[in-house]
Amino acid sequence: MAPLLALLCALIPPAAANAQRNARDMVSEGTEMPTWKVDPEFLYDTFTFARVRYSVDGTYGFGHDSDNRWKTDCPDSDINFGWRLQQMTSIAVHPDGDFINLTDLRLFSYPFIYIVEPGRMRLLDEEVTALRAYLLNGGFLMFDDFWGEREWRNLATELKRVFPDREPQELTIDHPVFNCVFTLKEKPQVPNVEVGIASQYTGITWERYDAKEPHYRAIYDDKGRMMVIICHNTDNGDGWEREGENEYYFREFSEKKAYPMGINIIFYSMTH
Repeated sequence: MAPLLALLCALIPPAAANAQRNARDMVSEGTEMPTWKVDPEFLYDTFTFARVRYSVDGTYGFGHDSDNRWKTDCPDSDINFGWRLQQMTSIAVHPDGDFINLTDLRLFSYPFIYIVEPGRMRLLDEEVTALRAYLLNGGFLMFDDFWGEREWRNLATELKRVFPDREPQELTIDHPVFNCVFTLKEKPQVPNVEVGIASQYTGITWERYDAKEPHYRAIYDDKGRMMVIICHNTDNGDGWEREGENEYYFREFSEKKAYPMGINIIFYSMTH
């Protein structure tokens, strides 16, 4: 990171009150969500779950409101995950999280960023440049919750714009990201809560006919450091968001798959 850029980032608090909204700001009045406190002196030294705002291709033909696609599962997913992360590990977690644009200078304050439902994502040219710089300077990006080959082709196209000469590599189950904190014996597939509840009778955990197999792919830098993890044909965010809605779904998908996978990814990204 350039010295001037590093200095500017150090001077801008990660969750500046006058800037972007965060997950905690989205909680409806009267809604009960996990809360926890962090020593105010170290509030901006904690891990912050930073969710990326992005634009979508409005011609794609399905899915919910394009203006809101980037915040799918929020605020529950971000807050629940932060609560479990600080509860189950020694990582101190910011209780609010943050929303961030790729062109925001604060991006470089965060070692980890999260993009949900990238199956229709369209990056602006300046976002492509900013994301490439962020990742090559030590940042880590997690993609989550997109299904089927059409959505994969879209993301692969966007990633080619970021890294024309780097190919996503399929991870094998013996990769450390699957066992660095919790040991996962198979690549987890987390469906939405409706499909997950029904799976106890149907055995089906995929959301589309061409999405039966979960894929976890990675992009590495020249030194072999993982910069990007791509969680395809799975919805970890729903496992975090909907943990309290059904006992079966919590036990089978939130507890056994979504939280262990998410915590493993955070731990791996922070230690490699």
